[in-house]
Amino acid sequence: MTQEIFSRADKKIYRDGDKLVKVFDANFSKADILNEALNHARVEETDLNVPKIRSIEVVKGKWAIILDYIEGETLDALMVKHPEKEDEYLNMFVDLQRTVLSKKVPMLNKLKDKMQAKISAASLDATTRYELHTRLDSMPKHVHLCHGDFNPTNIIITADGTPYIIDWAHATQGNSSADVARSYLLFYLAGKPELGEKYLKLYCKKSDTAIQYVQRWIPIVAASRLAKAKEGEEEFLRKWTDVVDYE
Repeated sequence: MTQEIFSRADKKIYRDGDKLVKVFDANFSKADILNEALNHARVEETDLNVPKIRSIEVVKGKWAIILDYIEGETLDALMVKHPEKEDEYLNMFVDLQRTVLSKKVPMLNKLKDKMQAKISAASLDATTRYELHTRLDSMPKHVHLCHGDFNPTNIIITADGTPYIIDWAHATQGNSSADVARSYLLFYLAGKPELGEKYLKLYCKKSDTAIQYVQRWIPIVAASRLAKAKEGEEEFLRKWTDVVDYE
């Protein structure tokens, strides 16, 4: 029996036995859907634990991606359920992200190209856009696998403790610290600023990365998200993009 497990204006996700069915709204861009499936398929070729795509179909006139259903709880749910294990779970989160960022998937789109386009599309004044474009262009060019939405809701822990990473729609190749800056912002957007600060310090300590270097990415990442900000996010993101010299 098919069971709805997630719903948003532009997509619905169902469980159908051992399959997960991700159904997109009829107005959703076909190119974006196929690009998401292609990103996911390319990441499957690494040794990361990700659910496998089984097929891409049209279900009642709507495009759908069919994947393996992974039984388990999200890392976010576990952190809420077991607050005494916060440090343990945060360490797991950082270690997983470092593993992802250690991979190379050369056929993925370039992170810098995507961010340049999103900054151009953001509702910011010309001077701010110019400063952000200039800063982005000056940042080192790397080719690490970047998830693009790496947060505890996108990690599923199975009964035997195996972590699976889901939702590769925004995967690109680029600079690791850009992906870290995005995860940091996502903690803030989830209303968990203290956990965000704790995460950033832990990641930088484990990876021997200067916090100031990650911070230089924050206005860029905030501006790139501003182009398609969710309801209630715009004011917060605009505040971070205004501080172009945030350090």
